[in-house]
Amino acid sequence: MRYVSTRGSAPVLGFADVVLAGLANDGGLYVPESWPTLASHLGATYPELAAGVFAPYVGDDIAADTMLRLCREAYATFRHPDVVPIVDLEPGHHLMELFHGPTLAFKDVALQLLGRLFDHILTERQQKVTIVGATSGDTGSAAIDGVKDCANINIVILYPEGRVSEVQRRQMTTVNSPNVRTVAIDGTFDDCQDLVKAMFNHAEFREAQNLSAVNSINWARVMAQVVYYVEATRRVGGPIDVTVPTGNFGNVLSGWIAKQMGAPLRRLIVASNDNDILTRFFNSHTMDVTGVHPTLSPSMDIQVSSNFERLLFEMNNRDGAMTATQLSRFRDKGKLVVEPDQFDQWITPTFAAGRASDHDTLSAIRSVYENTGMLIDPHTAVGVKVAREFAEHGVPMLTMATAHPAKFPDAVERATGERPVLPEHLADLLDRPEHTTHLPNDLAAVEAFVASHNG
Repeated sequence: MRYVSTRGSAPVLGFADVVLAGLANDGGLYVPESWPTLASHLGATYPELAAGVFAPYVGDDIAADTMLRLCREAYATFRHPDVVPIVDLEPGHHLMELFHGPTLAFKDVALQLLGRLFDHILTERQQKVTIVGATSGDTGSAAIDGVKDCANINIVILYPEGRVSEVQRRQMTTVNSPNVRTVAIDGTFDDCQDLVKAMFNHAEFREAQNLSAVNSINWARVMAQVVYYVEATRRVGGPIDVTVPTGNFGNVLSGWIAKQMGAPLRRLIVASNDNDILTRFFNSHTMDVTGVHPTLSPSMDIQVSSNFERLLFEMNNRDGAMTATQLSRFRDKGKLVVEPDQFDQWITPTFAAGRASDHDTLSAIRSVYENTGMLIDPHTAVGVKVAREFAEHGVPMLTMATAHPAKFPDAVERATGERPVLPEHLADLLDRPEHTTHLPNDLAAVEAFVASHNG
């Protein structure tokens, strides 16, 4: 499989090169030249399923037996035999628990694998990279856990100061590995994401530091998430509706890709918090930036959804120049309008969207606890609230449970009176010493920091 940039002017690359590159050198995101069809016979276990889904995307870049080994190693870190178990929430409504990995968030599903992909490719090529990433809460800790102590990788993670939960922050800042750095930025997640993109677009700096990315701008992140949508349809049956709490659009995009590959998915329902730019777009044809508001579900406090670019590229019939022009205008004016015929062809048949306020979020947490005894985190609660609105009789509904409730204990306790407890392997997290650096929202300062710790 070969990969092209959504902006049309970057070199066409193979899988391994795309993993290491992260962002294309024209500022675009890499996508496969075509969408393959799911094989008729996929493995019984989750690692076997994953290796089967990945096979057409990886091609000859990594041997099939090696890829299966990497999948088995990655998912052996999860604390549930099913890796991503499904539980019943209410009649016709299921939760897929994506938080049984080391850092208790859905990001582990991709990043436990991505860390091993990086290490394998770099070892074969005798290369080293510096990973820079931005996080709204969960990507950072999952990425760090995936690559900590890797001899071929230095990692620097930017996070917005005061805009992640204490557990999320400490999962990053308490890691004491020589190749790990965390940076608290005076700004929002969008500011952190802009800094990362600016470093990648600064060609001289990118080359000098040999930068790579683990955010969902990296194709392998999105690819790995496709698997659990396929698994959901195997276990629940199909066609099914899936509700996804989302901010950066990577998770729901993976569902769209699974559907392109032939998985029996009917609708993908985008669930937003008060930062509802995606919901407003799906209901109006217009993406209009209004500013970021802190909420009880901080990982979704995002305005500029990077992965929407991959869908926009498809909507533009893979015209990279058109996509680049639209995104440049969006960056300048804060508004993106999709033509009605594009919307009717690409959006209406597949996507729906709703939103949940903080009040709605607390109510959903409370109702799930009162009805089932289960505790859910605020991001999952956003999904549950929206899923209930869109549920149709006779169509199974599945909501992605994206984080363990103990990552957001204050919100869960506020809603239920019960304070969720961290699993045993993280029981002493709040007592561990922290290591982090505070920097302004300034590209020169961040680049200087990255360069000073590259070695």
